[in-house]
Amino acid sequence: MNVEDVGQKEIEVRATLFPWPHCKMAGICLILTMALSQATAMDVFETQRQISQTAAGDMRPDDAICSFASVGEPLTLQEAVERALCNNSQTRQAWVRVKVQAAEVGISKAAYLPTVAVSAQGVHDESGVRVAAHPGLSSSTRTNVLTPSVSLSWVLYDFGGRDAGLRNATELLAAAQANHEATLQTVFAAVTKDFYAAQGAQGAMEASVEIERSAKGSFEAASARVNKGVAPVSDALQAQTAFAQATFNRAKAQGDWQVALGVLASDMNLRPDSGLRLPAVEDGVKPDTSYNASVSELITQAEHDHPSMREAVAQLRAAEAKVEQTQADGSPSISFAAKSSRNNQPVSPSLGQPQYPATGRDWSVAVQINIPLFEGFARSYQVQQARAQAELQQVAIDQTRDQVGLNVWTSYQALQTATQNVANSAQLLELALAAQQASQDRYLAGVGNILELLNSQSTLATAKHQRLQALTDWRAARLQLASRLGKLGMWSLN
Repeated sequence: MNVEDVGQKEIEVRATLFPWPHCKMAGICLILTMALSQATAMDVFETQRQISQTAAGDMRPDDAICSFASVGEPLTLQEAVERALCNNSQTRQAWVRVKVQAAEVGISKAAYLPTVAVSAQGVHDESGVRVAAHPGLSSSTRTNVLTPSVSLSWVLYDFGGRDAGLRNATELLAAAQANHEATLQTVFAAVTKDFYAAQGAQGAMEASVEIERSAKGSFEAASARVNKGVAPVSDALQAQTAFAQATFNRAKAQGDWQVALGVLASDMNLRPDSGLRLPAVEDGVKPDTSYNASVSELITQAEHDHPSMREAVAQLRAAEAKVEQTQADGSPSISFAAKSSRNNQPVSPSLGQPQYPATGRDWSVAVQINIPLFEGFARSYQVQQARAQAELQQVAIDQTRDQVGLNVWTSYQALQTATQNVANSAQLLELALAAQQASQDRYLAGVGNILELLNSQSTLATAKHQRLQALTDWRAARLQLASRLGKLGMWSLN
């Protein structure tokens, strides 16, 4: 017998035991259930307004941002960022925490309203008395009693406990919202860094293919000279060794590229084997000086505006409100209570007499005063604990401020270095190209040696990798500093 059969049997048994009120009670239960389901779907206190429509938050207010088609060919940085902000597990977790805390605010506001409960009891009673010597006194009764009731309870005054609880919930909501913003900043910076790293790995792989091709050409040229007897066999061996090394580096670069693509796909909550295609690393590189303001000014700005600082401050205020709430919970409270009920319990004048239909009513109102007298000293320790938590949050603010300042400082210095190296790497690559071409011409003309050619090729390979790294570092450093300042947005991608 399955679960549904058990439930059906239970209903049938109840219908047999209580044949008369079953349909009426079922109707009442159905109405109450429907009313309850409607009430649970309501947002009377409009807490949903505190929640962004998507996990991307204000980074991308468009509601359709989290609906994506197939991955772009090639994948642009903007699409990668949008997918990560919407689908990354960190942003979604932070978003859900905001929902949880918004509901907690609603619960705290609901404490100001009365609670109303409706109940109903159906009783089927059969009784009989058999008097052998006096059959006239024998009796047999069967009664069905229905007792509906409604009760109300309303806390009128509690010495600030509800106020402190609401402030605590409100500040925790503000902290959750700030944490969501900080998480968006972190994920934004992380996905852009991984995107640029994947672009750099792609460029390094392409450069390694060119270097391998060039090394192969040098090996073939050296072998031709050896075959003609105008160069020693050591030239061909050294060139072949350089070619083998270039082949090794190309294979490693391809593996690094695939790993970088897998990390980027994971940021967007895609499978690592999604087969992403990216634009060339040189596309859109325009070094600027938009962050040439005083680093001291930037640090001061971040200490006031960064979401992590706002979160820490909100956590401190919530902890302070928790102290007041804990103290108030140990104070007296005044409540209003009311109850009304009725029943159809029949009455009988005496034993053996027939029962007569009757209706009973009962109602009451009361003012209740609850005064906690002794709680085993638990309240004092609870207050001490709450104060210690507030003190801990004050330390957390100082720690967050120090970390924010250090992050801005290191990111600022990294950006200054990366901006300079973009120009330096371009000049270095230009010189390396010219040197390699000259050494190759000299070797083919018979006036150069193999070591000069191989050294120039090695220098060119290093220059190409440094150029790619400089471009990747500059792009990542620019957005990393924006993230440390708490100023990242979709406009930062331009």
